[in-house]
Parts: sequence; C-alpha cells; structure tokens
Amino acid sequence: MASVGVTANKPVVKAVALCGSLRKASFNRGLIRAAMEICKEESGIEIEYLEVEPLPMLNTDLETPDGGFPPVVEAFRHKILHSDCILFASPEYNYSLAAPLKNAIDWASRPPNVFAGKAAAIMSAGGGFGGGLAQFHLRQVGVFLDLHFVNKPEVHVHAFQPPLKFNQDGDLIHQQTYHQLKQLLLSLTNLSLRLQSNSN
Repeated sequence: MASVGVTANKPVVKAVALCGSLRKASFNRGLIRAAMEICKEESGIEIEYLEVEPLPMLNTDLETPDGGFPPVVEAFRHKILHSDCILFASPEYNYSLAAPLKNAIDWASRPPNVFAGKAAAIMSAGGGFGGGLAQFHLRQVGVFLDLHFVNKPEVHVHAFQPPLKFNQDGDLIHQQTYHQLKQLLLSLTNLSLRLQSNSN
C-alpha cells in the first residue's frame, strides 16, 4: 500500500479518481471536479483524476511474455498502485456500471492487482436510482478486487429531478450534494488512514 504523505504535520491521503463516463460535460465528471474543489479546502486528501479513455480494450494479447503491459496501461496501473485510495464516479448503463470503467478496472486488476487492500468510495449521478444499481454492481466487483468500500454516506444523485443539480457544463451547483461529497471524502480519508495504520 502507498505511504500517506504529510503536510504541516497532518497526514495527506492520496486518492485517484476514475470516471465511467467519457463525455466532457457528464454529471459524473462534474462530481469529480466538485470533489477536487473540496480538496482545495480540506488538507486531508488530494485527488488526481485518471482518464480511462486512452486505455485500449482489454486484450491479453497486448501483454508481453514477461507480464508487461502497453505503456498507457503501465502508467495507469502505476498511478493506482502508488495511491492510497480510489474514488469512483460511476454512471449507470443498463442497470450496471459503464463499459469504460469496467475496462479500466479489468486492466488494473491484471496480476498483480494494483487495487488490492485500498480504501474506495463511490459516487454517481443519473436518472432512475441515481446510479444506485451501478454502485451495487461495482461493490460486487470490488469484492474480487480486495477493495474496502466506504459504506456511508451513499452519494447517488438524481440528476434529472428538481431541484437542478448540475449546470449545462456538468458542474455541480447543488449545495446539499456538495455537502454529501464532503462527508464522503471525509469517510474515505478516515478509512484509508485506518487501513494504513492497521498495515503498519
């Protein structure tokens, strides 16, 4: 597991954020941008956003005989390996998580699984259950990945129901959801620090 950084004698948890939507103005990307804004106010956690779009579709023929990966995949896996925790923004497609996110997860879980032992949190925005079913499936996948998920709060935003949650650029403008994100990041930070402490 990555080592937690320290800023002004206060531990800083390093998170990477993955989004299952490729649209630039997607609501789920908007949740990540809002989370990164919160991190500017809170010194306990830092978030680096990792693009999943450049990753090729999973094909083990792309792996080298010695277990290596294409450079873009190696770089992606390296970032996850050296993070403390994962923040997922998962839209819901057909009652499940989106293909780009699943593809990224599958590359990162190729041996050695770079997710193993890390804390994770999920947020989602959309219609219906606000991404709730995708979150459920992602948690199931996380069992095999050996991820430790934050249980509360649950952040699944009903994006198409009033009041308005996002502007036309996909930016979060709903203060109650913003507050929920703050609580989610606090829970993720605390869980990550607890796992780090238990592993020492």
